Amino acid sequence: MMTREYPPEVYGGAGVHVTELVRHLRDLATVDVHCMGAERDTARVYSPDPGLAGANAAITTLSADLRMVVGAEGADVVHSHTWYTGLAGHLAGQLYGIPHILTAHSLEPSRPWKAEQLGGGYRVSSWVERNAVEYADAVIAVSSGMRNDVCTTYPRLDPGRVHVVRNGIDTTRWHPVDDPFGPDSTLTALGVDPTRPIVAFVGRITRQKGVAHLVAAAHDFDQEIQLVLCAGAPDTPEIGAEIETAVAELSASRPGVYWVREMLPLPRIREILSAATVFVCPSVYEPLGIVNLEAMACGTAVVASEVGGIPEVVRDHVTGRLVPYDPVDPKAFEHDLAEAVNAVVGDPAAAAVMGRAGRDRAEAEFSWSSIAEQTLAVYQSVLR
Repeated sequence: MMTREYPPEVYGGAGVHVTELVRHLRDLATVDVHCMGAERDTARVYSPDPGLAGANAAITTLSADLRMVVGAEGADVVHSHTWYTGLAGHLAGQLYGIPHILTAHSLEPSRPWKAEQLGGGYRVSSWVERNAVEYADAVIAVSSGMRNDVCTTYPRLDPGRVHVVRNGIDTTRWHPVDDPFGPDSTLTALGVDPTRPIVAFVGRITRQKGVAHLVAAAHDFDQEIQLVLCAGAPDTPEIGAEIETAVAELSASRPGVYWVREMLPLPRIREILSAATVFVCPSVYEPLGIVNLEAMACGTAVVASEVGGIPEVVRDHVTGRLVPYDPVDPKAFEHDLAEAVNAVVGDPAAAAVMGRAGRDRAEAEFSWSSIAEQTLAVYQSVLR
């Protein structure tokens, strides 16, 4: 298993996916994890070539990929996740004559804002992804919407090699909390009022996650609503500064705005999701969105943008509300997002019904044990 992220360094949905997939796949097969970052006992770790210190981040990543290729000798199958390990997976497949399976968590051409983060390295990451996808023995898409995007973006790829295996959720770890305002609760420390409705967001500060749209929409939230933003790790200093200014302006215009910038441990996030009347996912691009499953598993109604694979998770008017997103008219999206949030918050009984339906859906349709079995079946299909 080749990945940039692995515990304790997990920053996004792809890292969560790999963590849970490995845990459940190990009940079915032998899995060795190859990752990047700090040394740990649970995986083989690869660092960039120190001779490239100060080089573009895309180039230093590829140097770690080359080391990962060497470490993969002896594997029967290599499975790469995201462009960060796409080159390692492709070269290991070629060098050792073994199948390379790639999971597409997102697509570089669909995220042009990454040029802000990587500069010219964005063209390098896009090339790495295209090469890895087009030559992979099998591609796993995390939603049907993502499968369509993969086939459209890379028409040279045989659609017969593209399989859908959705992201999942561990509902034994993500569940409603009886008392989210306990003495150790982040909500208690922030001074959030337990008698007033809460709207929550959890995610990184990136263009993709639509944080700026949410903050803009919050100007039109009902005055009783409190907004808890768990948003950190900005992609660039510039977008971090943009959100800083936007949140300051929002806080000056209304009470009840709470911004948590550090990454919180799972129990604290679980409390925030459980306490919220509504979880908001304003992403402008989202192949599936594990965070929506996390909120649903905590029994919370979700208001989300109708993009990518989100409609395969959030059922409109059943587990929450879907809001169409048009990049040409962001103001309309922000207006409609505020209207949807106000509507759900304004009917607490209906919001509770949506929350229970979301919990039921998460339990019934998104188990990691099933996802591990489906992934193993893809492996077996390319080994025949």
